Amino acid sequence: MSEKRLRQAIDTLKESGVRITPQRHAVLEYLLNSMVHPTADEIYKALEGKFPNMSVATVYNNLRVLREVGLVRELTYGDSSSRFDCNTSDHYHIICNECGKIVDFHYPSLDEVESLAEQVTGFDVSHHRLEVYGTCEDCQKVATQKH
Repeated sequence: MSEKRLRQAIDTLKESGVRITPQRHAVLEYLLNSMVHPTADEIYKALEGKFPNMSVATVYNNLRVLREVGLVRELTYGDSSSRFDCNTSDHYHIICNECGKIVDFHYPSLDEVESLAEQVTGFDVSHHRLEVYGTCEDCQKVATQKH
């Protein structure tokens, strides 16, 4: 992760009047470095050695603040835990059916789908989310080894 991205994120927090606590800085830095779309529990487990007095609630509160200022996107998938994504640009996700791994992929925005959906349904469309499901390379290898 570039130091520039971290500095920009910290500047965004400061401009929003948000205090930069050591825990908030650590959660933000972990997310910026993470490519796996972690859950709050995964973030907590990764940081608990560095911050033994930090609770899971602290992680959730920091994620809420980061989401509210637009630095983090919360990804919800039915009943399972929310995952968090520091890449707030328009992009899509492919999700492994076996292990739940989420990987970003970029594809031209589907603005015309939103426009058509508005025309057909009368809705005022705010956004869309595209998810593609399959089996990741690691899980394919495991399946091949079992056979």
